[in-house]
Amino acid sequence: MSDRFLFIFSSVLLAVSLCGFNARADSETARAEPRGFIYGIGVGLNQELYQDYRRRTVPIPVIGYRGERLSVYGPFISYELLQQDGLVLTARLAPRFAGTDASKSPVFEGMQKRKTSMDAGFGLRYDWQGIRLETSWLHDVLGNSDGYEVRNRLGYVHWFGPLMLEPHLSMDYSNARLVNYYYGVRPDEATDNRPAYQAGSVWNPGVGLSVATPIFFGGMTRLGLDHRWYDDAIADSPLTDRRRGFQVFFSFSRFF
Repeated sequence: MSDRFLFIFSSVLLAVSLCGFNARADSETARAEPRGFIYGIGVGLNQELYQDYRRRTVPIPVIGYRGERLSVYGPFISYELLQQDGLVLTARLAPRFAGTDASKSPVFEGMQKRKTSMDAGFGLRYDWQGIRLETSWLHDVLGNSDGYEVRNRLGYVHWFGPLMLEPHLSMDYSNARLVNYYYGVRPDEATDNRPAYQAGSVWNPGVGLSVATPIFFGGMTRLGLDHRWYDDAIADSPLTDRRRGFQVFFSFSRFF
């Protein structure tokens, strides 16, 4: 899909977010986001697409803070720039847990390492009667890929007593620089079994479920499940051997 379609799609999301519902933010959702200093632990499990690299496990110590505008949740940081009638605009900083290492799979041998990086950008969220519409633009600020990603998600937040559930649909766009950095093969890295490959931009659809509850051990327990289908530019790479992947995130945090 083209960058023009990306612009149109994101513009539609923005237009929907700005339409005149004059709704307030969901007061029940705020129960899952109290304020103060927090500590805890999180872990992410990602089913990798790379050949012979089945999964990536990322432990995430959680030392953070949630205030009126600033949120720090381990290495994930956001600052609220605007809130009005259910619309929230934030500035964001987030790590990108990706990359290759020859010790993880033979397919990477002889290749230059692709590094984990850090992204920064903006996010826009709109809440209306449990419906949550989110879009964000994040750019690699360390210059490893020098690429960017646009994440779009439509979810529905519902409380069952102290249990919050949010099923969601997603459609994420990554530009060619980002995709080629992680899934391309440079001419000087090519071998008989690993031909040179130039990856293009991609659209990756997905479905998922987020769960949160404050009922265990006086803290907040969160679980995120995501299933994603990957575009041909990723699936056709000589580095990959699958077209879809599953991601799980679990965390527990408490206030000091």
